[in-house]
Amino acid sequence: MTASGLALDNAAWDSPWRERAVRDKAVLALGLVVAALVLPAWPGTVFVALAAAALLLGPARVAPQLLLRCLAAPAVFIAIGGLSVAVTLAWDGGPRLGFAPDSLARAGSLVGHGLAGTLAVLVLAATTPMIDLLSALRRARVPDACVEVAALMYRMLFTLLESVRAIRMAQEQRLGYATRRAGMRSASTALTSVLLRAWQRAARLEEGLVGRGYVDALRTLDPPRHASARFVAASLLLLAAVAALTLLVAGTTGLRLPGWGA
Repeated sequence: MTASGLALDNAAWDSPWRERAVRDKAVLALGLVVAALVLPAWPGTVFVALAAAALLLGPARVAPQLLLRCLAAPAVFIAIGGLSVAVTLAWDGGPRLGFAPDSLARAGSLVGHGLAGTLAVLVLAATTPMIDLLSALRRARVPDACVEVAALMYRMLFTLLESVRAIRMAQEQRLGYATRRAGMRSASTALTSVLLRAWQRAARLEEGLVGRGYVDALRTLDPPRHASARFVAASLLLLAAVAALTLLVAGTTGLRLPGWGA
């Protein structure tokens, strides 16, 4: 989060791929997601992750610091999931931790697929603003109700972040986090205030839309984007190269990372 909104959203608006058609970028990103899911954990997920990272840091010009920040939260959840798969909890006169024979392999496979898939999703998220994605969903004939729910959640997210920032700034100026006890009290108060302000803002938004006779989709400007057959062809070629290289390394050299499954 930045002073003017979400850092990832700001990066998408400033991306050199901003003018490309959403369909073209979706072919690349979703292709990498599918590759991360179906290719062997080793070396498939490594190649997918390297390809996605190279695209983000290279042609998409995403700052390395921003990429690491965007990966931090998903990486924590993936690590927790991998740990829950690797470790088994038994009760034999008391709690006892252990490892199943193939638990480390399954945990490594889970972590590899998760990280590679996250990087693949970021290829689309870091280059395409949400407003473009919503317009693309409408063109794909997704029901207006589903698109409007997603759009409303997106708009309310900024209202929520603005409320959190304003309340926390006020609390810091009043030394609300000077001590641990004061910090806990301020955090609980902030949560209550944020939920209340979010509810009030949502009610006012609904009243405003009703007053304007809003009964259908809330349309936004959708300027034409640059569709490129070369970009799609290069994306498919990259996906084919990743798959071929994965099968070549896994099938002919027999390389395996310790504890990783096939």
